[in-house]
Amino acid sequence: MNKLSVAAVAALATFAMAAPAQAGVLDNFQVKVGVSGVLPDESGSPIDVDISDEWVPSLQIEYFFNEHVSAELLCCVATHDVTAAGGTIDLGQVTHFPPTVTLKYRWTNFGQFEPYVGAGVNYTAFIDSDPPAGRHVDYDSSFGGALQVGVDYRLDEHWGVNFDVRRIWINTDATISGDIGPVTDAVDINPWVVSTSIAYRF
Repeated sequence: MNKLSVAAVAALATFAMAAPAQAGVLDNFQVKVGVSGVLPDESGSPIDVDISDEWVPSLQIEYFFNEHVSAELLCCVATHDVTAAGGTIDLGQVTHFPPTVTLKYRWTNFGQFEPYVGAGVNYTAFIDSDPPAGRHVDYDSSFGGALQVGVDYRLDEHWGVNFDVRRIWINTDATISGDIGPVTDAVDINPWVVSTSIAYRF
């Protein structure tokens, strides 16, 4: 994750801690700051690909419509190592920004535990590609579905800890040119995103 992204997450976390004066405006919001593992379940056609697992800082912003129904945005930036054809073709690194919005339903009759499920949509923008010299790789943006399951554990009225698992469908056409192209590979990334966070509900 680049320094600008880390700074943005840190600034938002600071805002979450310092916002009691704005509590009237933010009563229906929850902010979670933590770490997410982006774990691709990848495949490619006609060239198979391998994409590295990565753990990155992440931010979740949740708005509650009532005690059971909410909408949540997950944001992170991840940079992966990419190879193809069983590791014989080095495609360098790719950085992507995959914001995901889900509509969630939670159960509140388990005391401090609040399990939930959710479904929604993902948009992935590939914001940087860094292949080896002599090669160029271009990735198309992607829209896809997302499912999630998780639990909030309430420490008190405001603070909590969170564990969350998402399955996100990301599909892109990777156009490779230079010393091994041109060729277009249909790549299914389809990561599991596993997150653990500290939560603050206003």
